[in-house]
Amino acid sequence: MKVQNFLSWISLTLPVFIILINQCQSHAEQTQPILDNLTIDSFINQTLQWKNRLVKFQRNKLKLSTSTVLTGAFCFIAASISSAGGIGGGGLFIPILTIVAGLDLKTASSFSAFMVTGGSVANVMCNLGAKGAKFGDKTLIDYDIALLSEPCMLLGVSIGVVCNLILPEWLITILFAIFLAGSTFKTCRNGVEFWKMESDKHQEARNGYEKLENGVIKTGICDESGDIKSLEEPLVGTDQGKGKSRFPWKKMVVLIMVWFSFFIIYLLRGNRYGQGIIPMKPCGVGYWTLSLFQIPLAIAFTAWILHRKEAISCQRPNKQGVNKLIFPLMALLAGGLGGVFGIGGGMLISPLLLQVGVAPEVTAATCSFMVFFSSTMSAFQYLLLGMEHTGTALIFSLICFVASLLGLVVVQKAIKEFGRASLIVFSVGIVMALSAVLMTSFGALDVWEDYLSGNYMGFKLPC
Repeated sequence: MKVQNFLSWISLTLPVFIILINQCQSHAEQTQPILDNLTIDSFINQTLQWKNRLVKFQRNKLKLSTSTVLTGAFCFIAASISSAGGIGGGGLFIPILTIVAGLDLKTASSFSAFMVTGGSVANVMCNLGAKGAKFGDKTLIDYDIALLSEPCMLLGVSIGVVCNLILPEWLITILFAIFLAGSTFKTCRNGVEFWKMESDKHQEARNGYEKLENGVIKTGICDESGDIKSLEEPLVGTDQGKGKSRFPWKKMVVLIMVWFSFFIIYLLRGNRYGQGIIPMKPCGVGYWTLSLFQIPLAIAFTAWILHRKEAISCQRPNKQGVNKLIFPLMALLAGGLGGVFGIGGGMLISPLLLQVGVAPEVTAATCSFMVFFSSTMSAFQYLLLGMEHTGTALIFSLICFVASLLGLVVVQKAIKEFGRASLIVFSVGIVMALSAVLMTSFGALDVWEDYLSGNYMGFKLPC
């Protein structure tokens, strides 16, 4: 059975995971020919049996073992890759926790919230005071984009969660595959465009060196106006204003107010089973009243920044401005899709920001900043609802924290060395592609299992 399981899983594009797990946890001794019964039905059935056996084996047994160590190692790699793009990495953590550690989806989701929080803390620590000379010495985190996006993203998550309860799983799986495949393609295309742009800039730099008769300028080139452009930073166009800026304490306070406002609503409302800090009828009038109150709350916070006189600077190569209204709309879409698919909004809003022309460095820093607020809220909710294995979740969170720091240091050093901000874009594309393959594969397996079991596969009521 060991050989048969190995051959069944190798065609699921998960060979590394499955080989290691089968070596540790296979207890069968069957040695029949490897090509016997290798049909689609037997392949899927044995895959489902292996998955159910693994979940049953590991359930409530999160102790130090080979599978736990492997889970930590794979999550370390996933966090280091995700941190470079400023995204949470939940699309990788959940499949890893499900496949390698054998956790059920509910426990894996709670662990993922803590792990994303750990990685986002590392990102925020590195980017909070970071400034870019190519952006007029302004902070890499665009607090205006964060202010415009965060309220609508939190609202979108709540709407997406309700849609997740209503929509059948097969439809969610199809929508996830289509959206993530399209986003991955666009992200990689943006990465190629940034790469070509940077190559052209470097070619101009080399030509500039050849034309210089004196050797005074060593780290820059002269543009048409005679200004010197530094080559120490990635050469991507910017429309940021010049001059130093102070830390935006007022905007930070507003973001914290947004976080606490939505957190209090979640705290009072509880979940649809009536689990909250105050007695409330599950899915009753009070539950839906508090849920709907998020709409005017998000509109109020968004209107505050929309009516400010200062404009948002967008790092477009063509130096064209962007309508501020597009950011809350993108955040609402990303949050809604994240709630439907059960992942964070960072992986979804990052390609949208790149699409409208925000520079890769600013996209990564701003996305990680927004992910910090959303992931901490999810982690606190799991804690208040009495999640199990909190200590183990904190250990995995620490692993992701260290991995994110390492990933950030390596990527920032590579960008400074080669002047390639497009590395951030390609990092986002890699995470999205892996997430699309892993989560779509296991979503399809769950759908097939429901079909074989004769379970209801239509639309459902939210309560």
